[in-house]
Amino acid sequence: MAQANAVTALLLALIAGLCTLLGALIIFFSKGKNERLVTASLGFAAGVMLAVSFADLFPQGQDLLLAWGGHTKGALTAVAAFCGGLALAAGLDLLVPHDVPDPATGDKPHANLYRVGFISTLAIALHNFPEGIATFMAGYENMTLGLSVALAIALHNIPEGISVAMPIYYATGSRKTSLKYCFLSGIAEPVGALLAFLVLRPFISDLLLGSVFALISGIMVYIAVEELIPTSRQYGHHRLALWATLAGVVVMLLTHAI
Repeated sequence: MAQANAVTALLLALIAGLCTLLGALIIFFSKGKNERLVTASLGFAAGVMLAVSFADLFPQGQDLLLAWGGHTKGALTAVAAFCGGLALAAGLDLLVPHDVPDPATGDKPHANLYRVGFISTLAIALHNFPEGIATFMAGYENMTLGLSVALAIALHNIPEGISVAMPIYYATGSRKTSLKYCFLSGIAEPVGALLAFLVLRPFISDLLLGSVFALISGIMVYIAVEELIPTSRQYGHHRLALWATLAGVVVMLLTHAI
């Protein structure tokens, strides 16, 4: 049974990661730069990340840690792991250069679309890797939770694929190059799951699972608040970005009714 759960969990991570390529399909229908589509996609992705963090990953992690260490010790460990995720994401963020508006002209960031696409690929791959670990561990421990986490990650991987594919496509004019970059960002997910299967599986416990879930929730919250929401608003469609973010939250909450 455990072996079957492991294989299924690996497949969930693979499918979730490759959903990045679904977002890239937009390049076959897009004939011009659509800033409203990018705004809505990134805002929706942010809402999905926030919802899965606070409604799925952190509560599950906290429950496991409470079972491991009791009320006070478990709760403090959950918060510490969450903060650790924030700190880890912030540290990784320092490795990715950021464009800033030109103070003289007021031009908004991301003028160099190829550079933006490359940075987006790197950033998404960096956070897809631990997401793959989370997906594997969730599916290995609880298949229902694993399906929920994989669905959430697959949903936000689709607009993330758009955010990678569109700037690369507009910069190079090559659909093949866009698909390649999306594949590279998405394949980090099953690679993370494979690491969990080969290295972490023998050490899986309430403490490890709970800590990883809380840690990943911190990573996702940081990316949503620091990266996705500001980027979704930079094109000037602030109201659209807000409603797209709220729609992402609502959609993920509705998955609990399935």
